[in-house]
Formats: sequence, structure tokens, C-alpha cells
Amino acid sequence: NTWERNIKVYTLNEDRQWDDRGTGHVSSGYVERLKGMSLLVRAESDGSLLLESKINPNTAYQKQQDTLIVWSEAENYDLALSFQEKAGCDEIWEKICQVQGKDPSVDITQELVDESEEERFDDMSSPGLELPPCELGRLEELAELVASSLPSPLRREKLALAVENEGYIRKLLELFRQCEDLENADGLHHLYEIVKGIFLLNRTALFEVMFSEECIMDVIGCLEHDPVLGAAPRRHRDFLTKTARFKEVIPIGDPELRAKIHQTYRVQYIQDMVLPTPSVFEENMLSTLHSFIFFNKVEIVGMLQDDEKFLTDLFAQLTDEATDDDKRYELVNFLKEFCAFSQTLQPQNREAFFKTLSNMGILPALEVVLVRGMDDVQVRGAATDIFSYLVEYNPSMVREFVMQESQQNDDDILLINLIIEHMICDTDPELGGAVQLMGLLRTLVDPENMLATANKTEKTEFLSFFYKHCMHILSAPLLANTTDDKLSKDDFQTSQLLALILELLTFCVEHHTYHIKNYIINKDVLRRVLVLTASQHAFLALCALRFMRRIIGLKDEFYNRYIIRNFLFEPVVKAFLNNGARYNLMNSAIIEMFEYVRVEDVKSLTAHIVENYWKALEDVNYVQTFKGLKLRYEQQRERQDNPKLDR
Repeated sequence: NTWERNIKVYTLNEDRQWDDRGTGHVSSGYVERLKGMSLLVRAESDGSLLLESKINPNTAYQKQQDTLIVWSEAENYDLALSFQEKAGCDEIWEKICQVQGKDPSVDITQELVDESEEERFDDMSSPGLELPPCELGRLEELAELVASSLPSPLRREKLALAVENEGYIRKLLELFRQCEDLENADGLHHLYEIVKGIFLLNRTALFEVMFSEECIMDVIGCLEHDPVLGAAPRRHRDFLTKTARFKEVIPIGDPELRAKIHQTYRVQYIQDMVLPTPSVFEENMLSTLHSFIFFNKVEIVGMLQDDEKFLTDLFAQLTDEATDDDKRYELVNFLKEFCAFSQTLQPQNREAFFKTLSNMGILPALEVVLVRGMDDVQVRGAATDIFSYLVEYNPSMVREFVMQESQQNDDDILLINLIIEHMICDTDPELGGAVQLMGLLRTLVDPENMLATANKTEKTEFLSFFYKHCMHILSAPLLANTTDDKLSKDDFQTSQLLALILELLTFCVEHHTYHIKNYIINKDVLRRVLVLTASQHAFLALCALRFMRRIIGLKDEFYNRYIIRNFLFEPVVKAFLNNGARYNLMNSAIIEMFEYVRVEDVKSLTAHIVENYWKALEDVNYVQTFKGLKLRYEQQRERQDNPKLDR
């Protein structure tokens, strides 16, 4: 009962994706509680039991890709063990076969049966499934046989075994080449149906043949001849061989890795572009294809991550001034794809992955890319995507980097300020990039995900840094656009950008307390923001009101005194009167603000509003808000004149 075999345990979730349950050591042994030989997995980290599964005599276990064992534990609960070494997998496979009395040379220990009695009875008489000889004249017969077998799990199983055992796929692809040479359209249409059917058999052993270097292009070829398209087949092979040239941005030394990358790209292409959209019935029949791609990606990320030379070269070229723009774009794009692949990893592996990239200097490299690629939309887009993976994975790592570099560098080339610049300079009319970047900035300034340790808190340090080095860059467009108490530009794109900046500032008002308070009061930011209530774009005017409303909602007398001292209700009353009797969002938002002051009985603001704006508001009768404010004010005055009333 030894424990040295290193494995990962996966379970299949409701979205038919594999979830990692942890890494550990597997052994098999008799478990008294389960009354039988069982598979046991203990976690590598703390030795806890990750899995205890009895080897049931009638469960169908499948061995896939030499290092995977997959089975269903219950109705909707699939498990997979992924071994580091083929030898470890073989050893456990032998144990399972021994319990079930099977020969370990099989790839599946049981026929998968879930049939009606009749079907089972019909099939009893024919032990295997006879495939017609692989000849042109028999293709139609074979296509019909495949189509009729798909609805029945038992017949699917028999068909898969027959196709597997007789080297049938290679013979079919031989016929495919003949049909193309002879331009035999009927034959090609039958082959399309047959190959599509073989995909739905959901068998790794068949995929390994179909996706091998020598077969995959012919398999894709067969899938070009969809009968529905008639005489205009798709040109997938052309695309894969001519258009989608596989560029080795940095030479990959390991031929196995190179082959695996090629294969994964092509299989992903088959899944996304070549196979017709599966029906609900077929969706479950392609789970093995999804898994094939998934485990390939996990392997690629692992192999690249371990290849120190490859990553060192990648980062060296990314940051080298001599690298030309096209090359830099290819490198950044590769890195983006690499990060996207890492999303298939489980949390602890993703952690290791980003740690590796971080140690390699991914953040300073991104900075170089953003500075050099300032004018190239594609480079900027790819760099932004990589940055978003890093921020979502570990905002603290990004914050720490930015604070450290601020000790050596000027403000305008700090990574976070480059990101703000990119946001401000987004040329897309829809501001897609700016919206994405704003979300990332919000994550970075969100105290909710900041850490506090015994000796220091990230919040205090980072916010002091942000307000000192970055806030002026973020608010620059807002301040520039509202000088002399009027809007200098009111076009749609500028307004959208200002609305985004305001959204972030509003977030800061809610979450940053004194840093933002000092900033707003010292820079007179609220006065500038309220200039936007005169914008022709209602969404921007409403953003400005929301900003003020958040400030009032804090019921902080520092803010209240600032509002009173500068008569900042003036633009609000003006906007209210300009809006006239229209019953719209603007009208509701302004009334709600005054109503809040009344209900919460904010004394200083109530007195200020009534003493300065009552004349303008006294005729508004369709709500009781202003009359109520006046009443509050009068009660306050009475109390002041007659202190006894207060008891």
C-alpha cells in the first residue's frame, strides 16, 4: 500500500467542465467501511483524504491518453485521476482490472449499458458489431450504420470498439483521398456523415488517432464536405495551412511541446469552427472532445512554465528596444494566449503560473510594451488583456509593484498611470477599452481586496500613493473640461469618458473616506463636477448628481460646510428649474436629493437651502418635499429661540 504516485483528482461540474480537487498521492487497498478494494488519494499539502472510492465490480472505468483514468461515481458525478507518469497510471489500472477480472490491455473495463430491455435483448444475439469492408461502394451502408447506432449507448459502444480495433479510421481517410481525387461528391458526403458520427462516439482512443499529425488534416477535410453546403465546401484546410501560419515567436526546443500546441490549436478549431453547432442531444456526446482540449492546455501551460530558457527569451525580447513593432505585437499576443490558456488551470496551479510570470518580470515588461506600443491599438489591446488577468488574479501584487517603481520613476511612466492614459485616450467611439480599464482601476483602488498584516496595512500605503501620484492624472480631463464654470466640450465621446471618470470618483467617495475628502475639498472638485449638470447628455448630468448625492449621503459636516461655503446647491437648483415641469430622471434625482436632506434632518443643509433657495422652490406643489424642508427649518428656528422646547 504505497503512496508515491503523484496525481490530480478532477470532478466534472454542471457546465461539463473539469474542476481540480487537488494534488495528492494515490494508492489502492482494502477499506473496511466500504467493504472492498478502494482507490485512496491523500492530499500532498496536508495528508487529508481527497478521495476514497470503492472499485465497484460493474462500474465502467476508462483509460485515456496513457495517464488518465475516468469513471462515473454516481448519476451525475464523473471523476478523473490524472497521473504524472504513465507507469503510475498502468499500475492503478491493473489494480482496477484485477478487481473486475479484466485483462489490463483493455481501455474500458465494462460496456456502458443504459438501455431499454428490448434493445438489450436485441443486442444479446450479436456480440460485436460487424463493420462493412472499407470500400467506396459500401460508404452509404456504413453512414447508415453509424447514424442508426448513435441513439443507443450500447450500439455506440460496439461501434466505437469496432472502429478502434480494425484500424478503420486510417482506411476511411485513405478512401477520402481517393474520393477527392475522383471528385466523387456522394462519397465525400457519406464520409462527412461518418466522421461527424465518429466524433459523437465520444472516445479518447479514437480522438488520439484522428488528431494525430498524419490524420488530422484529412479528418478536417472530411468535415468540409457537409451535404447541406452542396457543391460549395468550406475551405478549412486552406485556412489552417495558408492563413493561420503557426509562428514560433520564440523557437520551441521541445518537439513534443510544439506538436502538442499545433494539435491543440487544430482541435480547438475543429470544435469552434468545423463541427456544426451540436444539438442538445449531441452536446453531452462531445464532452470527451472538450476534455481532450482542456487536458492538452493544462499540459502546454505546464511544459512552457517549466521551460526557463523559453520564458527568459520571451521577456528579454519583449523589453528589448531593438525588437520591431510587428515582432513585439506577436510576442504580446503570444503572452496573452498563454495567460488565456492558464484559465484552464485550477487555483493553486494558476497561482504558481502567475508567480512564475511575476518573477520573470511581467509587470515591468508590460510597462515597456505600453510605452512603446502607445500608438498601436492591437498591442495596447493585448497588453490590456494581460494586465486584466494579473489584476483579477492578484491585485496586491500589481499594487506592490506600482508603489515600488514610484520610488525610481516619474509619475507619467508609472504602470498605473499608463493604464489611466490608455483609458483617457481610447479612440473607440464605444469606449470598449476604457470601460475595461476603468473596471481594473476600480479593482486596484477597492479597499475590500486589500490586505492588512500586523506591521502595515496595504490600504493606507496604497491610497496615500494613489492620491499623491495618480489621482491628478485620472481627474485631469474632468478639470480641464469644466474651467470657468462651463463645459468646454460636450460631444458624446467626451461625455462618456467623463461619466466613466465620475463613476470611479463616486466609488472613491464611498470607499476612501478622508483621502478623497481632502482631494475634493482642496481641489474644489464638486463645483467642477456640478458644471456637468448643464450637459446636453442626460446620462452625464445624472452622473454628476449621483456624485453629489453620495457626498451628502455620508452626512459628514466637513463636506456640508464645504457645500454651504461655496453655494454648491446653486447649480442643482438651476438644473431643476431648467428641467421645468418635465417628469423625468433628472427631476426625480434632484427631488430625491432634497427629500433625503429633509427625511434625515440634515440641519445645516436644511437651513442653507431654505435661506437661499426658498423663493425659487416655494411654488413646487406636486411634491411636499420643499414645503417639508421649510417646516423642518421653522421647527429648528423655534427650538433655537425657545430652548425649553428641546427637552
